[in-house]
Amino acid sequence: MSNQGIPYSTRELRGVGPQRLFTGEALTEIAFPLGGIGTGTISLGGRGNLRDWEIYNRPNKGSLLPYTFFALWARKDGEAPVASILESALQPPFVAGGGLRPDTLPGVRRMQSATFRGEYPFAWIEFGDEALPVRVSLEAFNPFMPLNVEDSSIPAAIFQWKLTNPSTRPVEVSLTATMHNPVAFQVQDEETPRTDGEWRNEYRETANLRGLLFASTRFDEKGCNSGTATLTTTHVHVTAQTLWYQAGWWDGSHLFWDKFAAEGQLQTCTDPAVVTQGKPVSSLALHATIPPRKSVTLPVMITWHTPFMKNAWARQALLGTYMSRQFRDAWHVAAYTANNIDRLHRESSQWHNAIFGSSLPSSVIDAVTSQASIIRTQTCVRLADGNFYAYEGCGDKDGCCAGNCIHVWNYEQALAFLFPELERSMRRTDFANVQPNGSIPFRTGLPNAAPPANTFPCVDGQMGTIIQAYRDWQLSGDDPFIRGIWPNLKKALEFAWTGPGGAVDSRSPHVGQNQGTWDPNKDGLMEGVQHNTYDIEFYGPNTMLGAMYLGALRAAEEIARHLGEENKADEYRAVYESGRALTEEELWNGEYYIQKVQVLPGEEIPEHLRTPASPCCEAGCSCNDIEKTSALSTSAPFPKYQYGDGCLSDQLLGQWASHVAGIGHVLDPERVRKTMESIFRNNWKPRMDTVDSVQRIYALNDEAGLLLCSWPQGNRPTLPFVYCDEVWTGIEYQVAAHLIYEGLVDEGLAIVKGVRDRHDGIRRNPWNEFECGHHYARALASWSVLLALSGHRYSAVSHSLAFSPQVHATKFNCVFSTGEAWGVFSQESEGNVLKACLSVEKGVLSLRRLDLTWPATRVPASLTAEARIGRDRVPVQLMVSATALTLTLPAGLTLSKGQPVRWTMKKGERGRKDRRARCRSPIEGSEEATQEPAAESHPNGKELEENTIFGDRHQRDSSGDAVDRR
Repeated sequence: MSNQGIPYSTRELRGVGPQRLFTGEALTEIAFPLGGIGTGTISLGGRGNLRDWEIYNRPNKGSLLPYTFFALWARKDGEAPVASILESALQPPFVAGGGLRPDTLPGVRRMQSATFRGEYPFAWIEFGDEALPVRVSLEAFNPFMPLNVEDSSIPAAIFQWKLTNPSTRPVEVSLTATMHNPVAFQVQDEETPRTDGEWRNEYRETANLRGLLFASTRFDEKGCNSGTATLTTTHVHVTAQTLWYQAGWWDGSHLFWDKFAAEGQLQTCTDPAVVTQGKPVSSLALHATIPPRKSVTLPVMITWHTPFMKNAWARQALLGTYMSRQFRDAWHVAAYTANNIDRLHRESSQWHNAIFGSSLPSSVIDAVTSQASIIRTQTCVRLADGNFYAYEGCGDKDGCCAGNCIHVWNYEQALAFLFPELERSMRRTDFANVQPNGSIPFRTGLPNAAPPANTFPCVDGQMGTIIQAYRDWQLSGDDPFIRGIWPNLKKALEFAWTGPGGAVDSRSPHVGQNQGTWDPNKDGLMEGVQHNTYDIEFYGPNTMLGAMYLGALRAAEEIARHLGEENKADEYRAVYESGRALTEEELWNGEYYIQKVQVLPGEEIPEHLRTPASPCCEAGCSCNDIEKTSALSTSAPFPKYQYGDGCLSDQLLGQWASHVAGIGHVLDPERVRKTMESIFRNNWKPRMDTVDSVQRIYALNDEAGLLLCSWPQGNRPTLPFVYCDEVWTGIEYQVAAHLIYEGLVDEGLAIVKGVRDRHDGIRRNPWNEFECGHHYARALASWSVLLALSGHRYSAVSHSLAFSPQVHATKFNCVFSTGEAWGVFSQESEGNVLKACLSVEKGVLSLRRLDLTWPATRVPASLTAEARIGRDRVPVQLMVSATALTLTLPAGLTLSKGQPVRWTMKKGERGRKDRRARCRSPIEGSEEATQEPAAESHPNGKELEENTIFGDRHQRDSSGDAVDRR
């Protein structure tokens, strides 16, 4: 497919380099979330302001904590002091009937400019102000270390203020952090504060930590408004004021700012403060003198500890959070963080440097890392039992759509590769919810409770979680995990043909009443009523849900063979083969796959799902009797909310999921590629002002976006499915990754760039992609773009690893992650030499086979291979086919940090001296390359069956267990 219709240059699509800088009005929407997994966050605004205080186990968009800011006082020797709040100027509009709220001190001097750079989990702000005698910059972060769930779950926001004296005279500085007691400040519904309740602000000091502890007795100590928070530092020279002056008007603000601006000092008082009515505001000041041409870094931490959350799933008793098990209170959090800060920063930086130093396009790294922050937001919950639960997204003040919604979370990939133990906890929950008839309600109760009353099975979620279970097992090699869920996994798959045993009352007005059998004749083609992620039912066969079914059949087949259940494996294979053939025969229209809308005998379409006979048809009318039909037209009666002959962006959702899981093609590869071409050609719009939509709007005007569906051949239904004209980032990422898997690299990159260009800090927050709520889980599909571009696959079951770079293959490096390790893979080629290096940075990797792709049209003749760990040779066998290289390690390897493996493949020439393959360090930058790889081919010298699972393509190593070379 040509690049016709792509409005970006090759450099814009494939360019490698620094991330975006935000300044001026582009700072307006920035809210960079800082916090731990399942702990909630405080967001750093683009100006340096703190916003969206979501530390109360619920969302809290738009919230400000009054009198909470950083400020700096600086005096160069012999000159007058200058003081400023460490934020850039407030952005308009400035409309307020009573003036701007004084509890943000809007009339106090701000910095002249700020430039924001966010590379999750780090954010940096460079401030500019000619009046200050020092240069000011901020680094903010939260610990984020893949595979290290505990340290990635710390409820903390860490701020490192760097002050540089460029002059030849010393500069005296004071940095103050001021904060209103946040405990029980944002009161949750259904609780009334005690009339005798108090806020308590206390100064504490230990060997390496000093600061303020905030508590409250305004609510029950075991209620959802209970908890503690801290404002602390490891800096030695500090003063504190536990309570601002308590009086009317703005007396406290006057006294604080006047003294600080003049002297750089506080009204020092470290006595415990108790407030029943008033403003429980405290300040902590860090003091230093900066020698000429030197810098000082002043660290500040905010930590919180909210041990209970309201059970929004079922409005039952309060639930204990994981942080209540992990830490005693917020001071314990601060002490742990302070004691480990060097390691936490180093390991978080190691991950940051590895992923941002890769040779993947900048927009892809931006998408992948920014949306990984969803895991830290109030979309996600971790309870005291250690399990991971989730909403679909966040409303402004409450979670949106509770219950681990499986038809949304089956798009997610980032958690599975970064924190796989949490992902496996979701699978255990999914399969623990399997009902006696084999169905899985698409929402779960919390914790371990009955599912909400209005949930029922959905095809994409139920089949998707089977594919996810296979993926999680392959990544981890965790046999007890797969054996534990296997009985219910079989029931869930077979529910497709065994059915619910009768009609299921959906108890929801927006869905059908009849949830019959999906595949009643067990032929692999789903013809029954199929509920799905669009909150409606599809009637009749379609590939969006059918490909998920085919992928689930293949995954279950492979699991069954591994567990020795050959009869089950053969049964599932037979259903798959039949379903694949029928899908190709009945649903392919020459350009893409369609939906064959039909109503099976015995199925009754509910009144509210009947297409009106005319546009003026009254709501209560009874439309014409609906007979079984294999075609959809606007003149024939049919159910509402179908897509029929439309080109659905999600039509190969199951194929994408199968690629990510390592299952391979479940439908004809040539048709799959042609379908992806059709999706891009018809559904991706460089400008959304060419499209009319009365639905929810996520992209508009001159913005690019991918429509959920189009009807290039006409025959659009009068009332198509309810979200067809919308643009969802999660589906955009899914389609982008799938385009790349099928070799349509620039098309996939164009979609990613379009998404990220919409989130520019002016129109939208780059760290918040929303759909039905903020920080929407579907956007975690972005991780699959990294997988597709790097060609990364891993099977811990067969100890097999593969890379097939789709960009910059002659000089490539990228992070990889498995269930037990993460690291960096790099390769460089020149002429007839290809050098590759695999470096594990965390965990342990068991390896017996590595598959690579030669980054040219063909592999040189007489190719030889060498592998080394340090100076030691490692036995390796090379097999070549077209451009595919298979490197088998007969003895196996068990790799950990400090054991990089280097491979050199070159044309065999006697006496030729060759340099050793060089491993790229994760902290090194990457350089842009331009030569692209040829299309991937199979590694065994002949065409493999397209449906073969990745893990089982590999030849079994007869030497037995891997050898630990440590």
